[in-house]
Amino acid sequence: MGKTLSEQILSEKSGVDVTAGDIVITPVDLVFVQDTTGPLTIRQFKESKHSSLANPQRSVIFIDHAVPSPNRQLSNDHQFLRQFARETGCIISEGGQGICHQLVAENFANPGDIIVGADSHTVTAGALGAFATGMGSSDIAVALALGKTWFRVPESFKINLSGKFQKWVSSKDLVLYLIGKIGADGATYKALEFSGEAMPEICISQRLTIANMAVEAGAKVGIFPSDEVTREFLVAQGRAIKYRPLQPDADAEYEQTLAINLSELEPMVAKPHTVDNVAPVQTLSGIKINQVFIGTCTNGRVEDLAIAASILKDKKCHPDVRLVVAPASRHVLASALELGYIQALVAAGATLVPPGCAACLGLHQGVLGDKEVCLSTANRNFKGRMGNPEAFIYLASPATAAASALTGEITDPRKLK
Repeated sequence: MGKTLSEQILSEKSGVDVTAGDIVITPVDLVFVQDTTGPLTIRQFKESKHSSLANPQRSVIFIDHAVPSPNRQLSNDHQFLRQFARETGCIISEGGQGICHQLVAENFANPGDIIVGADSHTVTAGALGAFATGMGSSDIAVALALGKTWFRVPESFKINLSGKFQKWVSSKDLVLYLIGKIGADGATYKALEFSGEAMPEICISQRLTIANMAVEAGAKVGIFPSDEVTREFLVAQGRAIKYRPLQPDADAEYEQTLAINLSELEPMVAKPHTVDNVAPVQTLSGIKINQVFIGTCTNGRVEDLAIAASILKDKKCHPDVRLVVAPASRHVLASALELGYIQALVAAGATLVPPGCAACLGLHQGVLGDKEVCLSTANRNFKGRMGNPEAFIYLASPATAAASALTGEITDPRKLK
């Protein structure tokens, strides 16, 4: 019987022929924490009486969620993380370098890898053909110490993609449509495996967006095949040697198969306060907004900033709207500066904040006031997510976000002149 991508990777890494439902112990290729989950993970590590890491050069601490630190406690947490890195020799990514998930994609993730992180959006690395998933602090502490962990092999949903995106429709609209279709818990502990004739049309940036939000449907992983698109990305990152083709077997068994024609999609929005509360943007036209946030591990890449800049270039944001822009990494910032995207966004009225998570989790750099409405390119819109349970968060693509920043209300980018 053929194997899905998840079954292939877990079988290879464990040395055991596994299928969905099996329990497997497997080595891990990368373990990481960030500055909100890291302190607890490290305390768990210390309490378990371990003193050394199984693989320091594949263990990473990212300081990205609170950058620059907004308060004393978080600054002390950062000191604690830096001291642990000095003691153990693990890699530390300092504040301002970017969001962990973006940096994992740029520097660490490879096809066929097993990656675990103390952050639910670790699934992002599935865009490169890695089995990547978030885990709790205790499990990550064990993975740091032992260099291995256990999984139940997930059943897989095959998401068969065909067609091409229309203008101003993107991967964010696709994944919002998918989550709306299957529900916030419709893929709990499943692998969402993306395939189909549209694969050559979906660049790594778009794949990262889709894989990132697989967890918003409850999925254990969101995973793409490793193909020519993957190879070109790894070459550009200086990791050509890490490329290997990965495809599911033709006779692999899937729990479900869903077919989506990209040509038939339209701009989508997730309404407060759940990600699966999805509607076409054209049905929400006219809802007034106070803030637009473009960035995060979901849509803070060069391609996202390019889309926003193309809409906002030589224009001004609506006077009642605050536009906050956060590049996903320092590399993204440098590239966007070189290409003129940052200049166009700032000229339009955007406030540029350092590479990192910024307003996404509501610690600083964009906390909303009571009853305020934000249209965000992030991945979550739960009550209180951006720092105020009395505020309202809508999720959309960079194109919809930029168009809405111009008009002061939720706007279908296809309607702009």
